[in-house]
Amino acid sequence: MNAKEAAALLAHASGFDNRQPSVAAAQSWAAALPDVPCDQDARDAVAAYYSTPPQNPSERLWILPHHVRTLRTKIRNARLENFQYEPLPDETTAEFLARYRGQVKAIASGRTPAPTRRPALTGGPHPSFTAELEARGWKPGRTVPDTDAEAVADSVRRAGPLGIECPQCKAAIGRPCKTPGGNARQPMGKPRRTPHSIRTAAAQGRTASSPEERAREEERRREASRLAAARHEEGIHDAEIVEEETR
Repeated sequence: MNAKEAAALLAHASGFDNRQPSVAAAQSWAAALPDVPCDQDARDAVAAYYSTPPQNPSERLWILPHHVRTLRTKIRNARLENFQYEPLPDETTAEFLARYRGQVKAIASGRTPAPTRRPALTGGPHPSFTAELEARGWKPGRTVPDTDAEAVADSVRRAGPLGIECPQCKAAIGRPCKTPGGNARQPMGKPRRTPHSIRTAAAQGRTASSPEERAREEERRREASRLAAARHEEGIHDAEIVEEETR
């Protein structure tokens, strides 16, 4: 803005703070805002500044050039919140830059109505995220219920190990299985990455092993580990110390 436009903006601000505009003030404001026009957005920035109460109620509001620049930018950026550029087929770099800058300027200035709908996200979740969901009994892409009542019914109907209560750790429907013990942060135990085997078997309609069978299986694994460790120790011999012959 030039000195004449800065004087008009200062006159607009005087309606809020009763300042006395002068030629020197207009010239100073024009020097501080050479790339900011005295448009409706600049006047709205002044109004936005004086419509916001100060942190200290006893403090007097007094707008400065940097306030106009910052608030005017916020007003214009708000119109671009839902803007998404759609390129043309076989568009060159120069054509893209020209069309993109033109659309941004038109929407930011208010000449073109700002988009009201937020662009929808496309694409599926990352494979690692999908694997984590499936490990916890969730099916990616399923419909999320709108109410708590529907969520409870959905959790009961859901297939997979998390669709039933765990017979071993008593984890509720929809909740992951827990490891034994707990701490201050997780008094019920740390969540397991995978459900207990007995819970998976029950969800699939298979007969789960009895406590005695699980105990025998655990003892068998321990004995196998002990034998493997013994064989490993038998295969390690003390290194022979060979003294080099001195010549």
